[in-house]
Amino acid sequence: MKALTNDRQNEGSSLPCKETKSLAIPKSIREGVSIDYAPIEGRQWFVIRVSYNRIEKVKEAIDTAQAIVYAPYKITLKEIDGKKKRVKVPLLPNLVFIYSTPQYVQSVLDLQKKNFLSYYYNHFVQNENGKNPPLTVPYEAMMSFIRITSVDNEHTCLVQKEECHFKTNDIVRVIAGQFEGVIGRVARVLGQQRVVVEIKGVCLMATAYIPTAFIELKNIP
Repeated sequence: MKALTNDRQNEGSSLPCKETKSLAIPKSIREGVSIDYAPIEGRQWFVIRVSYNRIEKVKEAIDTAQAIVYAPYKITLKEIDGKKKRVKVPLLPNLVFIYSTPQYVQSVLDLQKKNFLSYYYNHFVQNENGKNPPLTVPYEAMMSFIRITSVDNEHTCLVQKEECHFKTNDIVRVIAGQFEGVIGRVARVLGQQRVVVEIKGVCLMATAYIPTAFIELKNIP
């Protein structure tokens, strides 16, 4: 998942943050309201493994009436023919997220064997047969992940748990700014207060700096 580390200058210190910029995504998502990504009964967000460099082929194979496929990208510098150029590469090189019914996702995997698609399994639980089921992401966590990875801000980061100094276990909501609508936990990351969203078993994604005034406790039903 393994993004290139870039040095960033902020508040007089160098921040080794993984640079991310947005994948094209509906304007409604960026504004915190989504029609295309609204909850649909019977659908779940599945995490799917895909062979490297075949993410776009998978996206092309998806019937948009049956499913949504999401794959975040980052912009990084690469040396090409002796010159440094900005290129778009997957943020999670071997994963895509598909929002659909279990039946449709299985049909995609059956038809796309040439692209080496397979489930990313949930190793935290076992089904009645003693096997790990396919990993699915809660809708709320996925929406927050999409919002962070859709913001054009170079200071958003994929982080490791040991890099996150969580203040409490409280769940908060960002109520203003670029990351409005993101729900997660407040942590100090790379010397700054941020909100971190966990896709359990996959990754943790941190916003850029969030002022305290932009955060409120989320009411837990």
